[in-house]
Amino acid sequence: MIKNKTIFITGGAGFISNKLISNIVEDNRIIVYDNFHRDTLSNSNYANHKNIKIEIGDVLDFDSVLKCMKGADIVVHAAAIAGIDTVIKCPTNTMRVNMIGTANVLEAAKIHKIKDRFIDFSTSEVFGNMAFKSTENSETIAGSAGEARWTYAVSKLAGEHLSLAYYKEFGLPIVSVRPFNVYGPGQTGEGAIQVFIKQALKNENINIHGDGNQIRAWCFIDDFVNCLVKCIIDEKAIGESFNIGNSRAVVTTYGLAQTVCRVLNSKSKIKFVPALSAEIELRIPSVEKAYNRLGFRAKVRLDEGILRTAKWVESHLM
Repeated sequence: MIKNKTIFITGGAGFISNKLISNIVEDNRIIVYDNFHRDTLSNSNYANHKNIKIEIGDVLDFDSVLKCMKGADIVVHAAAIAGIDTVIKCPTNTMRVNMIGTANVLEAAKIHKIKDRFIDFSTSEVFGNMAFKSTENSETIAGSAGEARWTYAVSKLAGEHLSLAYYKEFGLPIVSVRPFNVYGPGQTGEGAIQVFIKQALKNENINIHGDGNQIRAWCFIDDFVNCLVKCIIDEKAIGESFNIGNSRAVVTTYGLAQTVCRVLNSKSKIKFVPALSAEIELRIPSVEKAYNRLGFRAKVRLDEGILRTAKWVESHLM
């Protein structure tokens, strides 16, 4: 349990942050730091909670980050440019926010002598387009120069290297987490499951970019946040990176669309459209380190996660 702490969350209005906040807000003080480009918080049950202080700001503004972090015990750095459409359209901003923004938050944390925990959000994309049971020590790759898709992975990997350097050089209590395809109620943006669910509920065509043979492991938001909390409270997490995902919820993109249609009893037809960019063909994590170090194992099956997400989509987005 996390109790009586002040927690500074960059990207605090985002999807994963909102779920984390719902788990810890009753017993802690939360400083939400965000530019609200993506906003899950305002329409949640916690937008006006007495334990939440909202600071509108950008991680590229070091002075603002430094000022707003004052008094924090824990820093969760979730702010980033994400989503394949956004990354391809704005590769320069992607790299600036994900690299310079991370450097700013780390330096502010060092100045404020954050002693409890600093959670850095990396990405599963650091493993490239073919990742099968990748461990935390598996080789990471940068992709081909000039391909916009890889600006996200490269920028997040740079942030991960910098975070662990702050741990080794300055003793900042860093934990880096690599999310593997997190989905669920409250998701904003371009996640495939949410898009497929919206289309399925309306019996519209479900469009798959590419041939649909891409393989993913899907992790429900509740499982991810449960592990995230373990990373915050367990001393064995400090100085480590963790793959967080569900290695049992594995399916092709085409299979995912079929599953969504079956679970929701949809009449949608599945269509194939050209790929947007370089594709991630295979992404399945090894999650043994999280189990051995933290006792974490994802529990929510894909069918159950789709149903729970669809209920939220129906009540909030349609």
